[in-house]
Amino acid sequence: VQLVESGGGLVQAGASLRLSCAASGRAFSSYGMAWFRQAPGKEREFVAGINWDGGSTDYLDSVKGRFTISRDNAKNTVYLQMNSLKPEDAAVYYCNALAGPRDALDAWGQGTLVTVSS
Repeated sequence: VQLVESGGGLVQAGASLRLSCAASGRAFSSYGMAWFRQAPGKEREFVAGINWDGGSTDYLDSVKGRFTISRDNAKNTVYLQMNSLKPEDAAVYYCNALAGPRDALDAWGQGTLVTVSS
């Protein structure tokens, strides 16, 4: 399984970013997918998840109402639209298939860095 994240960057607080994750090597549409993040000195945490057909989503409380996860099964891609970014959202963001409600299934990709200036 290969996971390639992109779309990160340096933005000011209040700005938006859209992350993308292209997955290959597995039947993409058969699995729930999720975004995780890891800030310096902190453990990696679940951010948002989506079920196989996009009909159900789950969010970390601190991002509810600001972040939206979506997927395009025809493109084997999952997205994370991040609005109203805060400095505390700064982290390396990773995508992964879901092994459980908020657990990652596969090895991690390289991630994409999001930096938010105040």
